[in-house]
Amino acid sequence: MKKSQKKILRTILIEIGLIAISVIILLPIFLALTMSLKKPAEVFVYPPKIFPNSFYIQNYISAFNSINLGRLMLNSLIMSIIITLGKTVFGIFSGYAFSNFKFKGASLLFAALFITLFMPAEMIMIVPLFQIMQSFHWVNTYWALTIPFLASATTTFLMRQHFMTIPKELEDAAKIDGAGPMRFLFEILVPLSKSTIGGIAMINFVYAWNLYLWPLVVTNSNSMATAQIGLKMLTNVESTSNWGVIMAGTLMVLAPTLILFFAVQKLFVRGIITTGLKE
Repeated sequence: MKKSQKKILRTILIEIGLIAISVIILLPIFLALTMSLKKPAEVFVYPPKIFPNSFYIQNYISAFNSINLGRLMLNSLIMSIIITLGKTVFGIFSGYAFSNFKFKGASLLFAALFITLFMPAEMIMIVPLFQIMQSFHWVNTYWALTIPFLASATTTFLMRQHFMTIPKELEDAAKIDGAGPMRFLFEILVPLSKSTIGGIAMINFVYAWNLYLWPLVVTNSNSMATAQIGLKMLTNVESTSNWGVIMAGTLMVLAPTLILFFAVQKLFVRGIITTGLKE
């Protein structure tokens, strides 16, 4: 077999594999969508039907109104935006410090920071953080939902790895032109790192949006609950008798992250590819 034929065959096999993976990932979402548009009687019909006889929009209305889903999604949105901004900003500054500044104990401090990546979140947050939030009287507030997540070892690590790929000659040239560290950061490093920053911000937003355990611990009223808690509330309200409503609520909660991903897809993929690669 010629080299060109091998290359074509390999490309075909890769494409088939990617299509198969895409089908596996998208199939549950497709089934949830079709189920969310079915009447209660259609969900349990046998033999099962993939497509509904008609689009039953009432499932979405019921899911939205039964648990005040709009308020819960607003709480999640506020929390996610604040956490994303905090993680990204602090990650840029700390990553820049670890990559471009040499100070005593830098390696030891970074090693200690890196070790926290391997610690289970439950071990850190459940008792100590809750006690801190309680002592500040922040339970059931946006402060408790956001403050513990404003800094991230993961974001710091990724930004440090990316900044280390920027040629040092750029910094030397900036110094010759009279640019200080902060000017070099904001006028050169940040513009060169837009794709990486965008990709990391996207990851942080999805992480914050999907938080469940911590909001469950620090909120005890429905007005401060988040969308993920709302899905649990919805399953309690509907039990297993109305999967159409539950799937409708699930898709509404899933929609913001999907919309955001498709809006910044190219930026996200480019950022993931370039992050941490040493040139």
